Amino acid sequence: MKGSLIIVAFFIAGTIAGYAGWLSIDNLGVDVSFIALSLLMLCVGIGVGNDIGALKGLRTLNPRLLLLPVVTIAGTLLGCCLIALLLPWRQLTDVLAIGSGFGYYSLSSIFITEYRGAELGTVALLANISREIITLLGAPLLARFFGPLAPISSGGATSMDTTLPIITNVSGKEFVILSIYHGFVVDFSVPFLVTLFCSL
Repeated sequence: MKGSLIIVAFFIAGTIAGYAGWLSIDNLGVDVSFIALSLLMLCVGIGVGNDIGALKGLRTLNPRLLLLPVVTIAGTLLGCCLIALLLPWRQLTDVLAIGSGFGYYSLSSIFITEYRGAELGTVALLANISREIITLLGAPLLARFFGPLAPISSGGATSMDTTLPIITNVSGKEFVILSIYHGFVVDFSVPFLVTLFCSL
């Protein structure tokens, strides 16, 4: 949770600095957002490639549990469709793009800002940070009322990193490999789904 608060603090500081004109990137002559996005994608690839142990642990999983990321993705997108009914002033594709961040706020908000502008990128950032914070704070209740897989699905892409400790505590150590696998697959889907819905 501390990491999430630090990210939010930097976002607020950046917004204030940009609005006040303290830091202007317009005069640099380069697309800073694209460079930042490319570096972020490089870091994601390095992180995934370095976690060989987690990939080897997949052999011990029940084959039915391998479908959990698919259920998470489908459930999130279905929820987005229902929420879009309450937001008639927003396009369905906007809501689906935001939901497709699956808690991966840094990457999804940059993509959405690139495609649809800073306003929707900010909404994506806040929505996906909220998903992570809800998982961090609500994991015990989710596990109690909906079972040990609920906190993993709720964590989305963060189930392999920031929410993994709380998932381990409430769901049990036997779900660690599943949680990492789930986060890896959902994480991998984010750039594809976000760009798909942003381009429709």
